[in-house]
Amino acid sequence: MKNRYNKLNEYYKEKFGERTLKICIDGGFTCPNRDGTCGTGGCIFCSEKGSGELIKQSSESISKQVKDYFNSYRAKRANKFIVYFQNFSNTYDTLENLKKKYDSSLIDDRIVGLSIATRPDCINEEIVELIKSYSDRYYVCVELGIQTASNEIGAMINRGYTTEKFTEAVKLLNKYKIDAIAHIMCGLPGEERDGKNVPKQIKETVNLINSLDIQGVKIHSTYVVKNTKLAEMYENGEYMPMELDEYFEDLTYIITHLNPNVIVHRICADAPKDILIAPEWNAHKKWVLNGLEKILEENDLWQGKFTSF
Repeated sequence: MKNRYNKLNEYYKEKFGERTLKICIDGGFTCPNRDGTCGTGGCIFCSEKGSGELIKQSSESISKQVKDYFNSYRAKRANKFIVYFQNFSNTYDTLENLKKKYDSSLIDDRIVGLSIATRPDCINEEIVELIKSYSDRYYVCVELGIQTASNEIGAMINRGYTTEKFTEAVKLLNKYKIDAIAHIMCGLPGEERDGKNVPKQIKETVNLINSLDIQGVKIHSTYVVKNTKLAEMYENGEYMPMELDEYFEDLTYIITHLNPNVIVHRICADAPKDILIAPEWNAHKKWVLNGLEKILEENDLWQGKFTSF
């Protein structure tokens, strides 16, 4: 078996005919969970830069970020690229400003796609219509945080929206035939782990993903970074990050129970090492990538093995 789960790089090669890379962009957005619209402080795990620490020259204009990327060695690794509006909520602005920002990133003929990360409560029909307008020329997709299907844990992590709102957003994207990518997190506070048993909340989240028309998932463990509410909880003994073996248990369950048609965009996150507090293993991405491959191969497991799709 060549691949035991649907990997993003292979999907891009099939779709675009060759290796295709993402250009991570800081669009200068904020979040309704930070500016007081629905909350302050953001999700308890979210860093000060909204997971944008690894974006190069994020203080520059959007066009300058794209130009700098193409003037760097990174642009020599492929011929096709997808602009990725990554940190915070990249649909949280007026339609006029959104169009200006998206347009300002699409400035090179090598760009073949537009990927937009946002929150389910920052999606409406007008915004989706705007995103759809780019699909004549570009591949477009929208990433939505679900983290967990549990509204109880959602409230615990200060998510600021319900699981029902996530479902509404996915269906709206489906209506306009825009790929929906869901973010799943393992090891969140409040998960019920009994020995080696996968928490019921993980199982509920996989069931939710499988019940919807979702084209991709991003999976990663919960890690603690500086200057967050989760860091306070960790320091006060109110939260303990999951062990690597526990993450492998959850990952294996997710992969083997996930709709086999869904593309797996990621199975671990790039935790910024300079602000990472715990767990230490989260700084070693290859441990996760290689470890999962070994587990799947040794146990003859694959994506969707235990589903009826």
